[in-house]
Amino acid sequence: MKFIICTVGHRMQPWVAAAFEEYAKRMPHEAGIELVEIKPEKRGNGKTAAQLLVAEGARIRAAIPPRCRVVAMDERGSQWTTSMLADSIVKWMTNGSDTAFIIGGADGLDPSIKRSADEVLALSALTLPHGFVRVLLAEQLYRAVSLIKGHPYHRA
Repeated sequence: MKFIICTVGHRMQPWVAAAFEEYAKRMPHEAGIELVEIKPEKRGNGKTAAQLLVAEGARIRAAIPPRCRVVAMDERGSQWTTSMLADSIVKWMTNGSDTAFIIGGADGLDPSIKRSADEVLALSALTLPHGFVRVLLAEQLYRAVSLIKGHPYHRA
């Protein structure tokens, strides 16, 4: 199984890339993490936030591999514990398909992405910086897989 993190945004601070890569390299071979950066829609020219989200939504859809479980990240989504995430990952692994986690851009996610997602998940009720979300999500995926494998990283 592979976790694909599709995120609107590029040119993150160096610490974001370094932290993400640290958790990605820790993942076991059977549960790798792949980062797919999606170029944000250019602001200006009288475009509304809704128009920007639609354009970014089209790019997101094009980046999601076929037959993937889709989890949209949104602060209004369900809040899971790490154990709940681990339980879900076990079910997803049984199904055999990859899972794509979608992180929106500065204006969030196109509502159609959230409606069509298999799950809408929140890492926090707080609004978090997009670079931080990709790092936090990678850490939580690593933590959940560690919990599944009985690795001592997760001690809760």
